Amino acid sequence: MSEKPKIALYWCASCGGCEESVVDLAEDLLFVVDNVDIVLWPVGLDFKKKDVEAMPDGSIVASLINGAIRTTEQEEMAHLLRRKSQVVIAYGACAQLGGIPGLANQFPLEEILKFVYEDAPSVVNELKTRPLEKFHDNGRTPELPGLWNGVRALDQVIDVEYYIPGCPPSPKLLKEAVLALLSGKLPPKGTVLAPDVALCEECPKKDTKPTDLKFETFKRPHLWEIDPEKCLLAQGFVCIGPATRSGCGALCVTGNMPCTGCYGPTSRVKDQGAKILSSIASSIGADTPDEIDKILIGIPDPVGTFYRYGMPGSLLKRKVIL
Repeated sequence: MSEKPKIALYWCASCGGCEESVVDLAEDLLFVVDNVDIVLWPVGLDFKKKDVEAMPDGSIVASLINGAIRTTEQEEMAHLLRRKSQVVIAYGACAQLGGIPGLANQFPLEEILKFVYEDAPSVVNELKTRPLEKFHDNGRTPELPGLWNGVRALDQVIDVEYYIPGCPPSPKLLKEAVLALLSGKLPPKGTVLAPDVALCEECPKKDTKPTDLKFETFKRPHLWEIDPEKCLLAQGFVCIGPATRSGCGALCVTGNMPCTGCYGPTSRVKDQGAKILSSIASSIGADTPDEIDKILIGIPDPVGTFYRYGMPGSLLKRKVIL
């Protein structure tokens, strides 16, 4: 019997939803387990770093790494898995583009630490104590990972062959990626393993999307009743679908919630946030600065709206701190 191909799964700076998406394979998870040998999956099975270090370089067929890179430990593990793997897949929005953790790039590291450990309303820390990277105690020196100044997408740290988008990716995309790996019929390096068309193509409301949008106000979903039959943009809601890759099954818009852009841009879009921002700005139905300002009040967090999943991977990458 030939040896099963080895795969590894690792979790960096993310919420854990990508790990859940593996379990969401349901009965297809049995197919995966039958056909591959999982040699690293810390969240699900008890493997040790030293076990991976002992493996020959290139002996892992594919590593699926989810999460952005924020800590020294995450960077170290990314480089380790890069050496041991023939193929590295950036799995999910955080690995592909920086994800929601990447919104931290709006602030200096010191400002973040000061708020979290000293100034947050729920924190009582009169001594202003913070975690130490190293601590000496009775001859022992426990260590914690260090934090880098910025959040980075995976391919800003190591070389990446493929990307599976989503927050989290759909089980369908994961299964198709595993099948491609097992068959050896892999697409060109750099391919995003999802349909290369905008989400609007699979939106159930696409027939009601107007050709000439004019925003008189921007509505927030929790404050307005949404018409389930009508394009969300036509109703005045900020929907990122026109600048977002399809492949999710249009779950959010089917559930009457605007697309927030987690599948990232298509290959024809260099900067997802700039693309939708340009489109929306050109459709504002006002001429004077005062009128425009009144309409823009409906978007209280532009960065979080237009760069929710992709700030580190965008043209901006981070806020410049002068």
